[in-house]
Amino acid sequence: MTIDAGEAIAAAGGRTVNGSALPATFSFATDTRTLAPGDIFVALRGERFDGHLYAAEAIARGAAGVVVDDPSAIPEGAAGIVVADTRAAYLAFAGVARHRSEARLVAVTGSTGKTTTKAFIAQLLERLAEGRKVLATPRNENNEIGVAKFLLALPADAAFAVAELGARHYGEIEPLALAAQPEIGVLTNIGEAHLEIFGSRERLADTKWGLFAGGAAPVLNAADSVSAGRAASLERDVTWFGTSRESLREIAGPNDCTVLLLSATEGDALAVVGAARGPRGTSGLYRAEISVGGDHNRENVAAAAAAVIALGFPALDVAHALSSLALPPGRYERIALGIFDVIYDAYNASASGTIATLASFAREPADRRLAVLGSMAELGEDAPALHERVGVAAAHANLDVLLVGGDFAADIARGARGAGFDGSRIVTYAGNGGAAAWLRQHARAGDLVLLKASRKYRLEEIVEELKGTYAPS
Repeated sequence: MTIDAGEAIAAAGGRTVNGSALPATFSFATDTRTLAPGDIFVALRGERFDGHLYAAEAIARGAAGVVVDDPSAIPEGAAGIVVADTRAAYLAFAGVARHRSEARLVAVTGSTGKTTTKAFIAQLLERLAEGRKVLATPRNENNEIGVAKFLLALPADAAFAVAELGARHYGEIEPLALAAQPEIGVLTNIGEAHLEIFGSRERLADTKWGLFAGGAAPVLNAADSVSAGRAASLERDVTWFGTSRESLREIAGPNDCTVLLLSATEGDALAVVGAARGPRGTSGLYRAEISVGGDHNRENVAAAAAAVIALGFPALDVAHALSSLALPPGRYERIALGIFDVIYDAYNASASGTIATLASFAREPADRRLAVLGSMAELGEDAPALHERVGVAAAHANLDVLLVGGDFAADIARGARGAGFDGSRIVTYAGNGGAAAWLRQHARAGDLVLLKASRKYRLEEIVEELKGTYAPS
């Protein structure tokens, strides 16, 4: 998408150098390898890169100008825009582009489940939008660079957009939300993820709550105590989601909507009560079929259903569309090997997410259940206690063998033993190769193996090593 040059410069608070040479409209590039002639090159900085080093190359490749925070990086004779911070400027440009887009946008954030929930929302919209264009942020490109790139690429005919908003530092969600201008804001939960970075759960909650800074209609988790406690501060009607009637805890206001994904002996059902913003006739109980793996993912399904109902789609249509949902790769992904199956759920991990995954795994049918638990990252001073809590959950997960690894393996093992798990059935592995070797030697037909850890530990290496031994069925 191209945007007016004057609007872009004003939004970024920039000053021009050789401004008369700049075009009247801007399109942007951040990589010289994909830059098209006439683009404006934004010299972004990161931990391992500095785009300012490529400003001259960008001009040589046909860039119409460069955006920098260091004026000396502008090549002699070239046009440039000097800003205080190029990342913030890139997001400001994206905000201008978003203002020009008529797409109805749903933004998703939270400590766990946000990528899966984003994918589910996009899948539901693709099923229900009757051919209208639906776009979603790819993979987990959820920081200011990824969100800005997504907004700047929104085509004029986009009807719906789903953006995942992530934060690595205090306060980072609010500027993303102000740029994305979501109509609906989905907060999956506020847990323990990245506590090492944020310093406290309160600061984490403050950051996630920035999702609603621009006025997005809130979609909140009825089982999340922080959201329940803060909801009144929004002074807006809330769409609550959950997986049991008990999760509501009498928190819904008189004009709120409640969307529950319920399970009964006769099958799943979507219960909707008080849909103030939905079309007439939305409230009711609707039969649904859920095929995604992992009971903990039902909460993500409920969140997605609530978001789409908040957009105004009839609950009956949403309930029928739930059967088409599929998990993104790396989330409770079942992989069949020659003699046993693996559930790979190691795209990322937090304490609450790992405990929920273990609860789902405990109910999986298998001759034996083996769990390989690596450690979790960025939990700060609470890391030992949180890993011990995971160990307690593992002790109650109907496991036959528990393999522990990573920096906090001893804490997981201590928690499991303290909760009564037989220490002789706990194996400490050194590296992914060690875990794969143990499984090759000891796993047998009919076993089910769970792999769960933070991305830092790359448990997919275990999968690849096992595939080298066992031909997939």
